[in-house]
Amino acid sequence: MFWKFDLHTSSHLEALLDKEDVTLIELMDEEDVLQECKAQNRRLLLFVCQDQCMQDLVHMITTEPPTGVEEIMRFKYPNIACELLTCDVGVINDKLGNEEPLLETLYAFLEQPSPLNPLLASFFSKTIGNLITRKTEQVISFLRRKEGFLSLVLKHIDTSAMMDVLLRLISCVEPPPLRLETLIWLNEEKLAQRLIELIHPGRDEERQSNASQTLCDIIRLSRDQANQLQEISQPDPLLTVLESQECVEQLLQNMFSAESTESCIINGIQVILTLLEIRRPVVDGVMDAQGFERSYTVNSSILLAIQPHLIHFHQLLLEPPKRNPMLTSLGVLEEPLGNTRLHVARLVASLLYTSSASHAVVAQELCRLNTMDLLLDLFFKYTWNNFLHLQVELCVATLIETPSEPSATPENSAHNLMVTHLFQHCHLVQRILEAWEENDKIQSEGGMRRGYMGHLTRIANTVVHNLEKGPVHTQISSLITELPEDYRGRWETFVDQTLSETNRKNTIDLVKTHTCSSTVYNKDDMESPFPKELTLQQAFSDYQIQQMTANFVDQFGFNDEEFTDHDDTVFETCSKERIQPFDDDEEDIWEEKEIKFAAQTKSRNR
Repeated sequence: MFWKFDLHTSSHLEALLDKEDVTLIELMDEEDVLQECKAQNRRLLLFVCQDQCMQDLVHMITTEPPTGVEEIMRFKYPNIACELLTCDVGVINDKLGNEEPLLETLYAFLEQPSPLNPLLASFFSKTIGNLITRKTEQVISFLRRKEGFLSLVLKHIDTSAMMDVLLRLISCVEPPPLRLETLIWLNEEKLAQRLIELIHPGRDEERQSNASQTLCDIIRLSRDQANQLQEISQPDPLLTVLESQECVEQLLQNMFSAESTESCIINGIQVILTLLEIRRPVVDGVMDAQGFERSYTVNSSILLAIQPHLIHFHQLLLEPPKRNPMLTSLGVLEEPLGNTRLHVARLVASLLYTSSASHAVVAQELCRLNTMDLLLDLFFKYTWNNFLHLQVELCVATLIETPSEPSATPENSAHNLMVTHLFQHCHLVQRILEAWEENDKIQSEGGMRRGYMGHLTRIANTVVHNLEKGPVHTQISSLITELPEDYRGRWETFVDQTLSETNRKNTIDLVKTHTCSSTVYNKDDMESPFPKELTLQQAFSDYQIQQMTANFVDQFGFNDEEFTDHDDTVFETCSKERIQPFDDDEEDIWEEKEIKFAAQTKSRNR
């Protein structure tokens, strides 16, 4: 490979370094300056690590470049400067991390007024993040001496790069004792509480969203690192605060204040959903990246804080923030479901999954509010919203698939109460039967299959499966038996015939081994359960062939207008104009004839 021995670029850099008046900009204009730095080019590193050069590099990534040039050229040198400072070369890291004047210049970027330039902010975040990883003790010590550091970062939290700075401090500090010391410092600075304060209706949406995302990331990172901190036998102070009842209550108070906004509610729910996350050991055979089984237990204080506010979430399902009518492919939706109600449905599903057989207060309150009945109403009202359908399906599945623990009698009562509530007060079986019959009627009249039918099929199968051998099959069997005689008979017929036939069709392969001698498919020849879809697929394939044929003809100079189905003379005329005519008289093709090239050429040139 010849390029291995091409020393032209290197020799050009060496020639520049030989110049007495060579400038940093001249070197940065070289394409391979970054590659040479990473390759530990000694002369280049000695030049770059000079005090003035390092100051210039830091200045480039923290100062707005002059205007008047194209954006791509305007940030050329700041971008190269950032790459040089973060190329992970030891001498550059040492110079930048050990020289306090350079750290002061870098830190001064945070003292600029809002809003920060997002591109420069990303350069700053990448540089300080690299230093936190490579020069941990020096940088942490420097930042801790800055009293207003955290305030400045939170001031600029509307710039997403600032989130990365905080997460670096939490996840990239080694060894574990130093990390714990850093977490204690951040907790003493009340990082968690101050981020929660930013999720408030009085804050702009970008600031709320970034604060919410930062909190979610902190929770996940803290839980993932919990095993490492166990060596020091001290809990993660940030996670302890975030899981406290006081902290969750403060978040909920912000969400449901008098001037509450949709943005505040959604961002708050996202934090609560993260707090409620449970990873059960080996779900479907999946383990974490290290090959260990992980599961997290939700602190009961979180549920205790949520329980008094369940009525507010229920009210959001009844009266969500006003939304304008939405034009969809099926017409105008006068009252869209909205992101708020979808997030509330996700929260209810998560609460049921988290609190089943362990926390009676949540289950009892959801029964009292009749929240499951309301969610089922929305399930059938919003026929085409599969995001909602999935959450309602998860709620039903959680209730009837979760086993009860015999050792905890009060909790068993709460769980049994929810199952009874689902069948008796929410009329789950009756709703399934009526919705299915309504869909069959609509389809028989030529209408479209309801959008929730796939999820309704899964819900029905879940009920049937758990009726036979589920953890609460005895209770479900008893509740089915208590149905009115009419519904009980319809349910048995539905399970034995309709549902069984639907399951049979759903398990048939889409493409069967049936062979066809032609690319034209007739309905009588189709054995797939989805003939319409295959017909559409074939029609599209035919359309593509038509398009190719049309293009193929166009490339040879013919137009559709030149041909008709009833006039062959036009075709013959066009052919004679474009193709060398042949004499139709019978003759011996092997007979020697005088070849006249000029005439042939003239004929073809026509």
